Amino acid sequence: MKYEVKTYEEAISIIEEVGLLPLAPLIPDFPSLNTVTLPESWHSETEFDPWIWRTKFSVDGIAGYGKFIKKKSILISRELLPYVKRVLGSTDSVEDRYFNGNITKEAFEIYKIISQEAGIDTRTLRIRAGLKESDKKRIFENALLELQGSMDIVISGIQEKVNEVGDKNGWSSTAFETYDSWVRRNGIEILKIDREEAKKYLTNHFKNVCSDDSRKKFEKIFV
Repeated sequence: MKYEVKTYEEAISIIEEVGLLPLAPLIPDFPSLNTVTLPESWHSETEFDPWIWRTKFSVDGIAGYGKFIKKKSILISRELLPYVKRVLGSTDSVEDRYFNGNITKEAFEIYKIISQEAGIDTRTLRIRAGLKESDKKRIFENALLELQGSMDIVISGIQEKVNEVGDKNGWSSTAFETYDSWVRRNGIEILKIDREEAKKYLTNHFKNVCSDDSRKKFEKIFV
């Protein structure tokens, strides 16, 4: 499976074809964004920069973006996203899972904040969650990973850090939105099928777009 991507539009075509595209290699013999693009294009700050594309896909409603699998950044096409969500996510609400002891207090509090302010950036989110201190950084990061792993939240874009006159000043910051908010805003359905049906759909999809070895790896992920 060989691809050579130079433009944003070409990258969209690959995401739509394979359905799931990690930023870096995750599945053997399966493409990732950094293996199908030119190394010199990364961080070039041009229209050909895949580092810029990664959040543009989400901003444009092309693909869901987040650390959904094995704590790795993944892009998932509009078509596959509801099926992956049905397998990796839960039918129980975040609130119910918290009260049943299935998610941490920090993840629950962070989810509530993101629910109230779609597109909140990590700097502001960490302050609002009361986790600004350096010794709480790992707790904050783990809570974000927890919520992304269950696909309760997605990365919705980037917030540029600017100074008082509006000029870019420092590193940009990741912005988050709840999964439900993002799919509603982008006209993506929330599936009413059971988990086994979703798994079968994904198995059939990957059977058609990748090798048997790659498909078996996906099947282990979507157990």
